[in-house]
Amino acid sequence: MKPTIYRPFVPAFRGLMDEFFPKAMTSVFGGEDFFTTPAVNVKDLEQSFHLEVAAPGLNKDDFKIEVENGILTVSAEKRKSAEDQTDNYTRREFHFASFKRSFQLPEHVQEDQIKASYADGILTIDLPKNEKAVAPKGRTIEIQ
Repeated sequence: MKPTIYRPFVPAFRGLMDEFFPKAMTSVFGGEDFFTTPAVNVKDLEQSFHLEVAAPGLNKDDFKIEVENGILTVSAEKRKSAEDQTDNYTRREFHFASFKRSFQLPEHVQEDQIKASYADGILTIDLPKNEKAVAPKGRTIEIQ
């Protein structure tokens, strides 16, 4: 599977920062890292592919997982609640951002059997393989 990173706001943010601040100032604000894309681990197991998306601080309802035309898209958006505005913070460093990642699925993934769970800041997605794609167990071939 080949990951495709979708970062819709990075170019706009970079252009805005370049317009108002010198390029050296972007390091103060995090530059490109200000808009993060979560790290993803992909395991190729015997019966399935196993994706782990590092996304701490979210709830399972913040995620949207879609499969269309062989593309698995994982996105999340954390919205600030209106009640956050009433507190008297002297400093706020928490920020909430959205992300979207897409993966080209191999033909042998059973798209209708994909399952996902979220626990301890890790979104886990299991992508079962078709029976044909499961590699047979090794055997010794006798030479005749």
